[in-house]
Amino acid sequence: MTLWNGSYPFYPGPNAYFPFDTTRAVIVTIFLSMLATSIIILPGIRGRGRLFWFLRLVLGLFMGAVILTVQFTRDWETGWVQANTSYKSFSPAQVNADIGLHIGLAGVNLPLVQGPLVMRQINETIDYNEHFPWNFGADYDHSYSQGLQKGLPSPILYVAEKFTVQSPCAVHRQYRIAGHYASAMLWLAFCTWLVSILLFSMSILLYGGHMLLLTATLTFFSLIFFSTARNTLKCPIQFGSVSLRTDYGESFWLTLGAGLLCLLLGLGIVILNSLQPEKLKLIFSLDKSSKEEMWDKSCLPAEPSCSAQDELMVPLGELCHVTATKL
Repeated sequence: MTLWNGSYPFYPGPNAYFPFDTTRAVIVTIFLSMLATSIIILPGIRGRGRLFWFLRLVLGLFMGAVILTVQFTRDWETGWVQANTSYKSFSPAQVNADIGLHIGLAGVNLPLVQGPLVMRQINETIDYNEHFPWNFGADYDHSYSQGLQKGLPSPILYVAEKFTVQSPCAVHRQYRIAGHYASAMLWLAFCTWLVSILLFSMSILLYGGHMLLLTATLTFFSLIFFSTARNTLKCPIQFGSVSLRTDYGESFWLTLGAGLLCLLLGLGIVILNSLQPEKLKLIFSLDKSSKEEMWDKSCLPAEPSCSAQDELMVPLGELCHVTATKL
């Protein structure tokens, strides 16, 4: 048993590794609430239009949720390694820990989780999750200096030092600029997605398909911008005999999937509009609604038909003649 239970009394506590991203949870909850609200009114739609309407709803919400969520995620590029390394500076303690590297559009996230042998070495639970931002208004080097002052574990500081401005690895500028451009492309893609939803609701199908194609193009540009930083020459992140290697993460593949979905849907709408517009109207429940409207108008007892009016109409001269005969 050591003084202060093996921790530093004059520094703030570590950021625990939270089980999920709260921003992602909020966005997903909003879109799921919209989906649940729409499902409630689903029984009020008749016939095959119910299925088509539900598919359009699910696909549209999925594309919007992905494009908006990946703006705030930190797993565009991820990597993990388990290594035996020194725990903190000026300490002989060696720990076995899982060291992670999560790169997003707005910064880098560095988790450090205890390994299976850590409790035998030090009397402390290792569970860190430090974020070092590089977005607009943020100073990465200042965040790194604060980490030094807090006395963060050596593995976190070692990986974070690779992304500083003055690091010989020279990857900070590439990742920062690539993240800014990728984020701008995704915000534009989210705006074009909203415009496409508005056009589809107004039954302007062709231009809605064009906006989906533009949304797909913008998402592909965001992936290209991020890939330029991913392919730059990087310094090796070595922990003894093992090295920390990264690969494209979940957000990258989700963005790629959303872009491909927008591309396929946009091409399908444009092709159907030029080749078989009736089927396209059937998918968007346009022809059926018009037929139902005509049927409802024919069933209304509004005005007498033309044949009935013809039967009731009598020439004025004949009417006077009949009247005179009766008198």
